[in-house]
Parts: sequence; structure tokens; C-alpha cells
Amino acid sequence: MNSIAIAGIVFVCACAGAAIGMYLRAMLPEHHLSAESKDIVKVAMGLVASMDALVLGLLVASATSEFNTQKSGYQQLAANLLFLDRTLGRFGPEAEKARAGLRRTVAAFLDHNWPGDSSQTSGLQAAEVTAEASALYEAIQDLSPANAGQQASQSQAQQIFAELAKTRLLLSQEEDASIPRPFLIVLGFWLFVLFVSFGLFSPWNSTVIGALLVCSLSVSAAVFLIIDLDQPFEGLIQISSAPLRRTLSQLGQ
Repeated sequence: MNSIAIAGIVFVCACAGAAIGMYLRAMLPEHHLSAESKDIVKVAMGLVASMDALVLGLLVASATSEFNTQKSGYQQLAANLLFLDRTLGRFGPEAEKARAGLRRTVAAFLDHNWPGDSSQTSGLQAAEVTAEASALYEAIQDLSPANAGQQASQSQAQQIFAELAKTRLLLSQEEDASIPRPFLIVLGFWLFVLFVSFGLFSPWNSTVIGALLVCSLSVSAAVFLIIDLDQPFEGLIQISSAPLRRTLSQLGQ
């Protein structure tokens, strides 16, 4: 989902709701705008506003938590990759093939999650990443330890690889957007109805119009943050590739 496009749609819906409300204010008979009618509408819209505020707050918190989880996961992945390289280095020159495979695997991670040509990311489950990871596993398994020290290094490397595989699986499952589209449609409808009520009881002047525009922009900005944080490799707010790039530069040293 394009976060800017969805935020723009929410902004347009909110502004359209306010405009429709102002139009209805001019068209409705006077008794529809009596004090009693206003009180009932205000109570009803207060309920809608409370639901909107609650949902927006929960979505922002959820998206932020998901983003931070992904960020921490990639930092842990980078640390484990470097630890695996150091473990293979302790095995000796015989592990050079496995270390070279590790470098190719990390490079594949970077190419598919942070492509240099700004193309669509394909994630950790991309076929090339899977192939490089499988080759790395085979290289670690093919090591032939000649002493207890090498045996310990190989066993530790196998354990680290298993942890990397688990981390990769968890991160790949969290790459897809987790906010259902119907949820956003319902939220947009609530906001539209709420802004209709704002326009219905608002006088037609520049101060009110300015306030409603600022309010519409604020709500759409919140939706933008929710969508953008829910897509950690697209949009303006992205997980940094710096930890993995630093790891790649240190591999083999």
C-alpha cells in the first residue's frame, strides 16, 4: 500500500465531509439545526470521535512496535552473521569456502531488501537469498574437523546458522503489511462522518475552514505514519541497512 496515496485519500475524504456538512447546513430547514438536534448530533459524534481516537492511537502504537521489532531483528541478524564469520575463522583456512558463502549471503540480503536501483524489495524469502543460504549450510556441513577445537567450531557454527534461519523466518513473516484494507476503509468512513458533523454546525468563515483543513491534515498525517511504519522497507520511514552493511565490510577480516 502506498502510504502517501492513502493519506491523501483520507485528507480528501475529511475535507469532502466538512464541505458536505457546510452544504447541508445551508440546505436543511431551521428546525433541523435546533439546540436539541445539535445536542443529539454532538453526543453521537462524540462517540464516533472517541472510536476514531482510540483506533488511531492503537494503530500508531502497533505500527511503531512492529517497526521497532523488525529493526531489532535485523540488528540481531547482523550481529549473528558477524559472530558466525568469526567462528568459521577460528576453524581455520578450510572454512574459507563457507566464509565466502557467508559474504554472498549477506550481499544477497542487502540486494533484495535494500536494492540499489530503488526497485521493489523482494524480502528475505527471495529465491537467490534461499539459494545462497542453502549453499552456506552445505559448506558448513562439509567441513571436516581434524581436532577437538575444529569440532567445537563447527558445532558452534551449526548452532549459529540454526539461529539465523529462525530469525530469517520470523523476519520474513513480518515483512508483509499487517493492517487489513477493510480496517482502513471503516476508519476512513468514520472520519468522513465526523467531518460532516463538523461542517454541519460550523459557520462559513476563513478561521473555521483553516481549522478544519489543519485537522484534516493532522488526521491524514497519522494515517500516513501508520501505513509507512507498517511497511519497513518502503516509503519514507525505512529500517536502516547500516548494521548489515557494516557486517559485510567486516566479514573475512
